[in-house]
Amino acid sequence: MAKRTRKPAGLASTAAAALLLAIGLGTATATADEAEAKTMLKAMSDYLAAQTAISFGHDTNLEIVTGDYQKFLLASSGTIDLSRPDKVRATRHGGFANVEMVFDGKTLTMLGKDANLYAQLDIPGTLDHLVDELRDKYNRPVPGADLLLSNVYDELMRDVTDVKDLGSGVIGGTEYDHLAFRAKEVDWQIWIAQGEHPYPCRYVITSKDVDQGPQYSVQISGWKTGADVAADDFAFKPPADAKQIDLKELVDIDDCRNIFRQRERNDHDQRRARAPLVWFWAGRSRPEAANRKNIQRTAILTSAPMRPTVAL
Repeated sequence: MAKRTRKPAGLASTAAAALLLAIGLGTATATADEAEAKTMLKAMSDYLAAQTAISFGHDTNLEIVTGDYQKFLLASSGTIDLSRPDKVRATRHGGFANVEMVFDGKTLTMLGKDANLYAQLDIPGTLDHLVDELRDKYNRPVPGADLLLSNVYDELMRDVTDVKDLGSGVIGGTEYDHLAFRAKEVDWQIWIAQGEHPYPCRYVITSKDVDQGPQYSVQISGWKTGADVAADDFAFKPPADAKQIDLKELVDIDDCRNIFRQRERNDHDQRRARAPLVWFWAGRSRPEAANRKNIQRTAILTSAPMRPTVAL
């Protein structure tokens, strides 16, 4: 029988083998990067949960899109002072709202500083319970509160379908770990401090369900924990001549709603029908059914797999 001679491998075979090897290595690298990203996010979550007292300042940007696709960016600044498990004082000052929120574990107080009006609600419980009640019962989600909850990792990772470790980024001259995540309704990114104190420095949410992909972002500064946090009894002390009203009457505490009302007034005055502003929730959980009826009018208050949250 004649001996079969093996032909040398052609270029096509060699290229195919190289491609398969590259695909295999790429898959392994992607898997390792995903695992590392999850590990860094979990470390941040554990670090935050372990802090009994937290204080920081923040700058937020909330992007809205008009019916004719013009984008507006609403900027505000504020502070957060938190004492786990059940106390928080938050301020936010923007172009359309100047608000203070105080929760002492039993009573929530929301103060509209410019109008010198405040409303109070009895919501005894933890901060997690407060966030849920504001979102589900009072339709007042707190943007960015995902980062204040007791188990940040589980809330952020809910419904996540894709995870990427993007290496590092530099903010204010300091290097941070940069992670990116995808879910059905939003993409979100987070920059985490390196070292022993892995706090979140920047957090950006992009809505995929709203045309033009509006974003919400919060940047944190002046991070303090433990004994570095100034003492606070979280008691509300009404300013002089402040008037208590029902929560429904406290209207000037939301940048989006205020600019939307202004747009409606302008449209009415000009007797022209324009498309409503499109805006989104700066939190991550999906709008509840009770909120969806408002979507066609004010667009979608969207988020990703996290809970939203009255506003950072």
